[in-house]
Amino acid sequence: MEYPDLPLPEHPRLTENLTHFARALRKAGLPVGPGRVLTAIEAVEAAGFSERADFYWTLHAVFVSRPEERQVFNQVFRLFWRDPRYMEHMMSLMLPAIRGAQEEEKAAAAAKRAAEALLDGAEAPLPPERDAPDEEEKAIEIDATQTASGDEKLRQLDFEQMSAQELAQARRMLARLSLPVKPLKTRRLTPDPLGRRADWRRTLRHAVRTGGEVSQLARRKPSTRWPALVVLCDISGSMASYSRMVLHFVHAVANRQGQGWARVHAFTFGTRLTNITRHLRTRDVDTALNAAGREARDWQGGTRIGESLHAFNRDWSRRVLGQGAVVLLITDGLDRGDPAALGREMERLHLSAKRLIWLNPLLRWDGFAPRAQGVRAMLPHVDVIRAGHSIASLEALAQALSDPRDHGEKERLAALLSS
Repeated sequence: MEYPDLPLPEHPRLTENLTHFARALRKAGLPVGPGRVLTAIEAVEAAGFSERADFYWTLHAVFVSRPEERQVFNQVFRLFWRDPRYMEHMMSLMLPAIRGAQEEEKAAAAAKRAAEALLDGAEAPLPPERDAPDEEEKAIEIDATQTASGDEKLRQLDFEQMSAQELAQARRMLARLSLPVKPLKTRRLTPDPLGRRADWRRTLRHAVRTGGEVSQLARRKPSTRWPALVVLCDISGSMASYSRMVLHFVHAVANRQGQGWARVHAFTFGTRLTNITRHLRTRDVDTALNAAGREARDWQGGTRIGESLHAFNRDWSRRVLGQGAVVLLITDGLDRGDPAALGREMERLHLSAKRLIWLNPLLRWDGFAPRAQGVRAMLPHVDVIRAGHSIASLEALAQALSDPRDHGEKERLAALLSS
């Protein structure tokens, strides 16, 4: 990896700068604590900082412990240790601007997060030649006792109506969400002293050791296992603003330990089907979604739901839908293909899955009715249909997974379909 060719600041308070640098790394998502700060100070004191490369790799060895943390560290290092042109570039990316005819330079993975960490009150100390402002800022007090919670409003807000700042806050909230699931009972039995079934073989084996006398009856119960989650996400033009947020949520589910899912498989489709499962295994969300976006070349393109489901049923269904997998289908159902073919593929998908849950952002409208041919073809073959346009709608998925009697809006839409 190339280290940034930057001049080191001639500031006597290097310890204070290293402390602020560690705070910026922590805000950007790296697990940095006081112990690493002390280690970094000792390492710099031992290695010296006369060479830029030595200084960079000394801090890199202290603060970076995983491969996915390298890009975050590199971006924060460039911003913090005074790269003025790069700082101006990142600030321009964070502020709303009018796009001109000139092609904009895209930010690398984790670059915006690094800029937010530095610009959110964790800036480096001012150089000695700059003086702090003399004028005292007036504190403005706002009475918010009669207003609703900002987080509660954000939970109900449509993803498409969020500003850039609200989207960043929503992504942080989605990263904390979980999608718990109940284990499935299997036909296999496991020993359990409180089980309802008698284990005669084990009972007789124990009796042989005591001369044929049965002193205790061995029991067993059905064993349990965790199901797999399969996500099929529509990334066409009409779903772009929603699919990005859903993929943030799926990434958090795939990387959260101990919440129950055996495996999480993710696929995107627009004009073709793309498997992005291996990309979502990367712990850094920016790096994961950046790699997934490069592989899914049909982002914000057309919609071919029927052909994409046919490719999934043909190539991936037997691989990932075994042993009671739950399928999460995220799409608006606006397909331009043959409705009969779409219905056949949906029926096959429904028969292969333990449960098929459809998240449709169009359900955010109270007057939504299944008038589109694609929606009419898909509706009879799903177990649950719910809205998928906000944080609250994604939180409601837990209800659909825990209660098999929950069908969401399917009964109401089925009544409209039959009328």
